[in-house]
Amino acid sequence: MIKERFDLTGKVAVVTGASRGIGEAIAKGLSEFGAKVVLASRKQEVLDQVKAEIESAGGEALAVAAHVGNLEAIDNLIRTALDAWGKIDILVNNAATNPYFGLTADAAMSYWDKIFEVNARGLFYLTQQVGKIMVEQGGGSIINISSEAGFKPTPLLGIYSVSKAAVNMITKVFAMEWGDKGVRVNCVAPGLVKTHFSQALWGNEAILQAAVSSIPMHRIAEPEEIVGIVIFLASEASSFVTGQVYLVDGGRDLS
Repeated sequence: MIKERFDLTGKVAVVTGASRGIGEAIAKGLSEFGAKVVLASRKQEVLDQVKAEIESAGGEALAVAAHVGNLEAIDNLIRTALDAWGKIDILVNNAATNPYFGLTADAAMSYWDKIFEVNARGLFYLTQQVGKIMVEQGGGSIINISSEAGFKPTPLLGIYSVSKAAVNMITKVFAMEWGDKGVRVNCVAPGLVKTHFSQALWGNEAILQAAVSSIPMHRIAEPEEIVGIVIFLASEASSFVTGQVYLVDGGRDLS
């Protein structure tokens, strides 16, 4: 039955950037569909709160403080997940950073390094290492969280836009290489979502109105509205889907 193909019971999912916003919503959604969830983010205290909420709803979760810009922290995250539950079936690369909001021509190289350290380098390494484990297991699903900025440069977010374009291509490269090994790699590219991370955008009335005016649905998204497509890509319902980048932007890019 089709309904059963969405069931994630018995699966183990690692979600980065899971302490709030889109990552928190995804982690809770995966748990609701039956997955055991490994929550990763920089701050243990906030992760523990999300873990408690998942467990109070009847789910299973593990909280691991990990900065995805640090390769040793990534190794520890993977090792902890395997020690706890013996496998990784789903990886959601959601963690991202953007310490610079301004003209790209004025940006110091340190901003480039910081943004790419997390958004591209860390994501690449985590995908690479977990993907190898999935190949040995005989399958798995990796979902990268990109952005509409990866398709069209966003004003004052130039380096971030470039990093998300890199995420889109990382997705396609690994999908090509692992397509015959049972490992699917896909990407979700949200438009403007009401999270703490994007507050500099939606919290500015002029920027918000400019964004809303270009979205056919005339609003921005809530974090929970990104979860459904992730559940689809994580599950066997999407068993013939790989290498795709899905825009979830309220129709903003209709090209």
